[in-house]
Amino acid sequence: MIFKKPRLKIAFIGAGYMASEHLKAFSTFDNIEITGIFSRTKERASSLSKKYKGLKAFDSIKELYTSTNADLVVIAVPELACFSICAEAFKYSWTLLIEKPVGHTFSEAREIEKLANKYNSKVYVAFNRRFYDSTLQLKRHLESTNGKRLVTIQDQEDPGAALAAGQPKKVVDNWMFANSIHLIDYFSQFCRGQHICTNVIQRWEPSHPAPVLAELEFSSGDIGFYQALWNAPGPWSVAVSTAELRAELRPIEQLHLQFSGSRNITSANIANLDEEYKPGLWKQAEQAINATLGINNELPTLEDANKSMSLVNSIYFP
Repeated sequence: MIFKKPRLKIAFIGAGYMASEHLKAFSTFDNIEITGIFSRTKERASSLSKKYKGLKAFDSIKELYTSTNADLVVIAVPELACFSICAEAFKYSWTLLIEKPVGHTFSEAREIEKLANKYNSKVYVAFNRRFYDSTLQLKRHLESTNGKRLVTIQDQEDPGAALAAGQPKKVVDNWMFANSIHLIDYFSQFCRGQHICTNVIQRWEPSHPAPVLAELEFSSGDIGFYQALWNAPGPWSVAVSTAELRAELRPIEQLHLQFSGSRNITSANIANLDEEYKPGLWKQAEQAINATLGINNELPTLEDANKSMSLVNSIYFP
């Protein structure tokens, strides 16, 4: 007798830009069934449901769960809605993949983690830059290097532009958690061992946003150096230096390598998946499917994500 491989049922909470990008990625897998969507803006959910076979819009999270019996739910909602959505979604026995940041402040992120533990929820966080082909290739290169690492992150933030784009002031006031987290999470990926301390060189001044400088020390001996330009032009970049290799992600989607003994800089070939889909989302979807099936995966847990939120907090609110 031939048994068919079970199809995972996937549901979505949120119907904005990121939800639509997740839908695009997940819809390409042949072992999944897209079942339902809930959004407080029902018109958006209804509009998205028309684009995917089997996708039905529901009026509540409870109805979404009971009607679809989904195995995995992807939560992609605005920062200020995250706590209340998680408080409801954690009540049900599905695997959760939640868009970062899970909480618009560090204290809220910890409260959400407590809620997840209370309900024994299986929660992962969608740090899609962890699954950029550029990031994955750099990780592979670093596996063959020895000695200490210097990880240098260049951040640039424009809170005025965020406000003009429609972001709520409460979110922009904590923009380092909503946006800088994308970059600061690279310390969690490339600096080994436990975070020991953060030495703030140039402090964050909320009333007069200006450059922020900090050095982070890790138990492995790795050093992180963070520079953020607020209200000034600059790139986003991540550089990792070892005795054998210097690598730079600039822009983050591209990888440039310089090996010991050479002055030449080579650019890595990037997988087409990061051009066909929002970078990192297809590989992340693959990992989320594995996590739901109980297969080994590299998705960050909510606890992992909060370690990066803690790094943000140590830089900006020491």
